[in-house]
Order: sequence, then structure tokens, then C-alpha cells
Amino acid sequence: MDLFADAASTVTPSAYAPLPEKLRPQTLESVVGQTHLLGPGKPLRLVLESGNPHSMIFWGPPGTGKTTLARLVARHCDAEFLALSAVLAGVKEIREAIAFAEKARQTGRRTILFVDEVHRFNKSQQDAFLPHVESGLVTFIGATTENPSFEVNAALLSRAAVYVLKSLTGDELAELFDRALATLPEAKVSDEARTRLIGVADGDARKLLNLIEQTLAAAKASGASEISAEFVANTLAQNLRRFDKGGDAFYDQISALHKSVRGSNPDAALYWFVRMLDGGADPRYLARRLVRMAWEDIGLADPRGAQIALQAAETYERLGSPEGELALANAVLYLAATAKSDAAYRAYNQARAFVRDDESRPVPMNLRNAPTRLMKELGHGEGYRHAHDEAGGYAAGANYFPEGFPDVSWYQPVERGLEARIKERLAQLKELDRNA
Repeated sequence: MDLFADAASTVTPSAYAPLPEKLRPQTLESVVGQTHLLGPGKPLRLVLESGNPHSMIFWGPPGTGKTTLARLVARHCDAEFLALSAVLAGVKEIREAIAFAEKARQTGRRTILFVDEVHRFNKSQQDAFLPHVESGLVTFIGATTENPSFEVNAALLSRAAVYVLKSLTGDELAELFDRALATLPEAKVSDEARTRLIGVADGDARKLLNLIEQTLAAAKASGASEISAEFVANTLAQNLRRFDKGGDAFYDQISALHKSVRGSNPDAALYWFVRMLDGGADPRYLARRLVRMAWEDIGLADPRGAQIALQAAETYERLGSPEGELALANAVLYLAATAKSDAAYRAYNQARAFVRDDESRPVPMNLRNAPTRLMKELGHGEGYRHAHDEAGGYAAGANYFPEGFPDVSWYQPVERGLEARIKERLAQLKELDRNA
């Protein structure tokens, strides 16, 4: 069957295959990276050594070896390897895969069914695998760049072990780079160019090998005898960092930015801010997040934080990129450096939770609006004490909650920034209430 012609036991890269395919590891020992899974005594190595694999999901960024590991599982277990792409395959291809697996079982062969980009399958398509996984007809291996907790059906997820693959480190990419050049003895690459290519690859092994191949082709076409850093810069199109605006890398980085601001580390906050800009994040989105950080983590400890965040957002709207990004960077630094308080944020959430679970208590008569004579005759507003008419502009002992309301103190100002003064003021007012 043409659909399954790339069984692991028969794959031989064509002479015209791209470099990543030519260098695809054929043994466990030749895999670069993922030592937390493949090192001695590590979980995936133990599975491979057992020869009895279970269903699994490989979750990780592009170019970390998900397809390679799936092929190696099939090779180690002497099993048939069927590969489907959720981007291209439909119900027809799934049925053909199952039919192939049934024929393989009749001859005593195990089948590894590999589904790339499994998160692209809808719920019903993912459900179609369940009975065949449960019966043992196929050992299912899914690959995804998205968080399987959100993108893979709970039923399928419960039947598969999730292995998290990591981006390759600089040293691991360097090892892969040297391995690639060893197969291309005519290539001459300066140390600076090597460093630049590794940096542009950004942890993606496949991207690194493609970059090497593109650069060598350009050098050959131009007659360059050696690839320099300048040649690399002039040859490669603009390469944005690996960054999925809707994926986990995006939310991980915005989380890192937020936590750096909250942790009062201006340099770290600036680093993550620039990383996101470099990766293609919309500055307007970052501006909105900065406004949110100002109210959530700085609050009344320094109300100027919200003002600066809003002014930075407005400045960006006026100037655009790249000039307006400097205003956002200023806001990042100010928010990270200033006093912090989440007292208002906590108080708001506690009040929301209380109101959500509480009954609808009536407004006390003295607090009700009385714009008409009838309402006044009914007692609306009767007994209300106008704070401005009392000593110090405060009606000591007055109650503004519904009758029978429990004693609450949701807002607890911290002793930092302006809130230290607010806390002192509220303590004085409470003392007046006690005396009254």
C-alpha cells in the first residue's frame, strides 16, 4: 500500500532527500538530545529495551525528534510502522491503516500506528482509534506540539503515556552541526558562522540541518570558498525565533514575563519582553498584558503603574513599531521595579466568590435611593448619615452592608508603597468605628 510504504524496516533515504532525512538517526545511540528520556535507566529507553511498547504521546516543539523516536520504537520492537498525518489524513486513511494492522496481526506482526500532529484530528477522529488501542491491534504513538491536556481527548490520553521532548541545547545542536559537516567534507564554515546558524536554529534540529543545506547551496551558487558569519546574515531570510502565537511557547513566555514583573526583576522582565517581540508577538497584545499586570500585581501600592502602562500603550498606537516598543519597554521596567501589592486583586476575587454563593440580600432602607416623594414616604433613605456633614468627613459606626451581613475584611493593604498609607488610614477609621 503506497500510503504505508515508509515502514521503519524499509526506509532508505534517497540521494535527493533533504539533509534532515539523510541524517535521521537509525539507532538509539545516534539520537542527539532527549537524554532525560533516553539516558540509561530513563523511561523511554526502558520501554525500548523491554521490546514491549505501550501507547504513548510525544509532546514537544518542532525539530526535537518526535517522528524519529516513533520510528525507533518500531525498529526496536520489530514492528510494522504506519505513519499518518492528521493534517492530510481522514476517515478513509484511518480505515486503511486499521485494515493493514489486521493483516499484519494475521502474520504475527505488531503494528505501531504513528499519528503526526494528532491535535489536528477532531474528537470523533481521535475516538476512532480507541477500540483498536484497547484491543491491542495497534500501539498508538501520537506527536503534537500542543499541550495534550487540552488538545487530545481524555479517553485517548488516559490510554497513553505522555513523554515531553525538550528543545535541543546549544551543545547538542553543535554536536549535530559537526555530524552534518562530517558528511559534507567539501563544506568550510567559520566558527562565527557556525555559532550564528546554531543560534538561528533556536533548539530545532530539523531547522538547523535545513539552514546548513540552504547556506551550502547558496555558497556553491555564489562560488564562495568559505561560509562566514556575514555570508550567513546576507543569505538567510529573516528567521524569527520559534514561536507559535497560539501555542504553549507563547503562553509560557508571557507567563515568564508576568512572573518576572511580579518578582521585581527588571532585567528578567525586559529579557522576556524582548524575546516575545523577537518571536513575533503583537506589541498591542503585550501592551494589554502590561496594563493587566499593573492592576493585578501592583495595584494601589503604586497607581502610577497603571497610568504608565496605559500611556505606553497609547504611545505605541501613535508611533507603531519599532519606535513605540521603547515606551512598552519603559513600562516593563517601571512595573518590575516599583512596589507590589495584589491586595485589591485578592479582595476582588474574594468578594466575587462570596456574592456568587450568597443569597440576594436587600439593600438597607437608609441606603436606598429616594428621588420621589413616594419613595421617601416608604422610608427610602431614612436615617442615612451624610459623611461630609460629620466630623472628619466620616460617619463613624455607620453600616453599609445588608442587614445580618457577616463581618468581612476582604481588602488587606500591604505595607508597601502607597498602600502602607492606605492601611494606616483604614486602621484609624476602624478605631473610630469601635469608639462609636
